[in-house]
Amino acid sequence: MRLAGKVALISGGARGQGAAEARLFVQEGAAVVIGDILDDEGMQLEAEIRELGGQATFVHLDVTDADQWADAVTEAVNRYGKLDILVNNAGIGSTNIGGVNAPRIHEAPAEVWDQIMDVNGKGVFLGSRAAIPAMRTAGGGSIVNISSIAGLVGLGPGSGAGSAYASSKGAVRLLTKATAVQYAGENIRCNSVHPGFIDTAMTARTMADPEQRQRRIDATPIGRIGTVDDIANGVLFLASDEASFMTGSELVIDGGYTAQ
Repeated sequence: MRLAGKVALISGGARGQGAAEARLFVQEGAAVVIGDILDDEGMQLEAEIRELGGQATFVHLDVTDADQWADAVTEAVNRYGKLDILVNNAGIGSTNIGGVNAPRIHEAPAEVWDQIMDVNGKGVFLGSRAAIPAMRTAGGGSIVNISSIAGLVGLGPGSGAGSAYASSKGAVRLLTKATAVQYAGENIRCNSVHPGFIDTAMTARTMADPEQRQRRIDATPIGRIGTVDDIANGVLFLASDEASFMTGSELVIDGGYTAQ
């Protein structure tokens, strides 16, 4: 019960990696507020967790909307009494919005850049801004921002990571460090997680192509694609008091990709 008595808010929590985090957090004793634009999936996950005896509440959350963030934090505090943990998990790539998957800058549409930066960058800022006052009231907390290996190194055209995606994830990495430094004195920690190639709903279209999937496996020293549970376990560690001396750090979970 590594999160016993804690309250967590997870954006993009209705499916995939976010849902894995929500299930694991509840197993470890937390009450979880699941925020997502996917209402049906979110309500199904809430019902699933409650049927198993856990505490979960779904809220509609568009991470680009400051008012919806305020409502989500208020729901967490009103229903469960406080907010200890924020996981800024929601994110998109160009293929998720029907955009051109253009790793090279001269091929990238400006409107795709704007949309990805809004969700992946501004969404993390708005979430942190909304959650920090509640964490200060609670006496501290942990913010975990989901970045990517694309936020650490430049990925080539064969990776599928476009310039907007990489730039947004790099912004998440440095926003994490700024948050960590600004709020360390108030017992609020902030760390980033950098997944490698993972099987999620977000990557399903790419991973369905056998050639592209094998290319990613071949590029990963461990020799497999990661799972959502691989990432959720790392997020759990950073959210827990076991990571009480970690802030402003990057937790890379990539099967050795960036070690090359």
